[in-house]
Amino acid sequence: MVTLKLSQLLFGVCSLGMAIPLLPSAQAADRPNIIVILCDDLGYGDLACYGHPHIQTPHLDGLASSGIRFTNCYSAAPVCSPSRVGLMTGRSPNLAGVYDWIPPANRPKPDLRDLVHLRSSEVTLPRLLKQAGYATCMSGKWHCNSKFNSPDQPQPDDAGFDHWFGTQNNAAPSHLDPKNYVRNGQPAGPLQGSSCQLATTEVIRWLTDHQQAAPEQPFFVYLAFHEPHEPVASPPELVEQYLAVSRNEDEAQYFANVANVDRAVGRLLQKLDEAQLRDNTLIVFSSDNGPETLNRYRTANRSYGRATPLRGMKLWTTDAGFRVAGILSWPARVSAGQVSEHVVSSLDLLPTCCELAGQTPPEDLQLDGMSLVRFLDGEATQRGRPLVWCYFNALNEQRVAMRTGRWKMLAKLDAGAFPKLQNVHAGNRDQVLSANLTDFELYDVSQDVAEQNNLFATASEAADLRQTLEDRYEELIRSSHVWQR
Repeated sequence: MVTLKLSQLLFGVCSLGMAIPLLPSAQAADRPNIIVILCDDLGYGDLACYGHPHIQTPHLDGLASSGIRFTNCYSAAPVCSPSRVGLMTGRSPNLAGVYDWIPPANRPKPDLRDLVHLRSSEVTLPRLLKQAGYATCMSGKWHCNSKFNSPDQPQPDDAGFDHWFGTQNNAAPSHLDPKNYVRNGQPAGPLQGSSCQLATTEVIRWLTDHQQAAPEQPFFVYLAFHEPHEPVASPPELVEQYLAVSRNEDEAQYFANVANVDRAVGRLLQKLDEAQLRDNTLIVFSSDNGPETLNRYRTANRSYGRATPLRGMKLWTTDAGFRVAGILSWPARVSAGQVSEHVVSSLDLLPTCCELAGQTPPEDLQLDGMSLVRFLDGEATQRGRPLVWCYFNALNEQRVAMRTGRWKMLAKLDAGAFPKLQNVHAGNRDQVLSANLTDFELYDVSQDVAEQNNLFATASEAADLRQTLEDRYEELIRSSHVWQR
C-alpha cells in the first residue's frame, strides 16, 4: 500500500476565556494521573447537569460540581472515527486521513475505506505519555482502524497503550452481553453484563494491578464507552425506572442507557477514592459527537438523544454535531463548582496532558489543539487558530465550519454541488482540491446558540472571518492525507 499527501486544524479558537480559580498549586503533585472518559453519541443535553428533565446522572453531576462544567466544549468531528483520531493526535483528523467512520475491512472498497486507519506515523497522546513514564490503558470502543486485531494495521498497543480491551466499532450484538471484545490481541469471548460496566471493570482491575505493581508510577486511562450509540440495550431494572417518564419503551431504553453510564462512572470514582487516587487524578468526561437522529437508519429506533438547545444532530456541522458535554475535575488543583464558557476541544487534550506530564511533543508537529494549563492556572488566554471542521459527508449542505471567538461560520462547497464523500483518495483528490467555499453563513453563537440569525450580510467582521476560513480551509485541505492502494 502506498500513501501520499494532498500537496505536501482543527482546534484552535480565538476566544478569551474566563479565568478559572485554582487551589494552591503546592497541593498538587507535579504530574497527575489522567483519565479520559468518552461517550459515544451522547447529546449535549443528555445529562441532568446539562438540562435533561428525566435522566438521572448523579455521579456525573457530582463530577461536574467537583470541577468545571464547560458549555462550549467541542469534539474533533461530528462522527465517531475522526473524532477519536483527533483526540488521540491533537490534530484535525483530516490530516491523518480519517474523514468518516471506519467500516471493517471485509473486502476492498472503491473509495479505499478498507485502507483507513490511524497510521503508525501519527504521534499519539498515549505514546507520548508512555514515553514520559506513564502506564497506559485503553478500554472500550477503539474505532481507529478498519482491520481490528490484525497485524496488517496498527492496533491500540501500537498507539501507545500498555493494556487494551476493546472492539473495532460497536459492542455486538448489543450493549448487553457483548461477544466481540478483544483483550491485548486475544478475543475475550462471550461476556455477561453491559458494555459500559464491563469496560469499567477492566479499568478497575487494571488500576488495582497497577497500584500493586508500581504505585508511584502515574497512569493514563482512556475509557471509551459504546453507550449510548445504537444498538441501545439497557439493564431491565433501569429501563423499568424510566417507563413512567418516557413516551415508549424505546425511549426508556435510551434514558436507562445514559443512566447506566453514570453508574459506571460512579464505580470508577469509588475505586479512585478507595485507592486514595482521586485528588491527584485529572478526569475529563465528554462525547465523541452529538446525538444520533431517531430512525435515521433501520436500527436507530432507540436514538432519543437531545441536542437541546443546539441546531442539528450527529453528522451535522451546526453545533449539535460536535458541541458536547465537557467536564473536567482535578480536586488537588482545580477549584470546584465552576461553569465556564471558555471554548475547549478534545484536540486540547494532547498538548495539555503533555505539558502536565513534562513531555514535549516533536517540534515539527503542528498541533491544532492548545494546552489549557495556563487557563487552568487562572490566566486569561487567547487562542490564535480558529476551530475548523471539514466533513464531506455532512447531512446538512454546509460541509465546512469554523468557530472563532463568539462567531460560528458555515460554508458550502461549490454552492452545494460538491458530492458527498466518505474518504479522500487518489481518484478524487483533484476534485477535493479544486472545490471552492461558497454560500457563507455567520452566527454570533454567544447570543444565538441555535444558529438561527445569519449575520453574514450585516456583520462588520464578516469579510475578515470569511478570509480566515478560506485560509484555514486551504491550509487544512492541502495538508490532508490521501489514500492510495
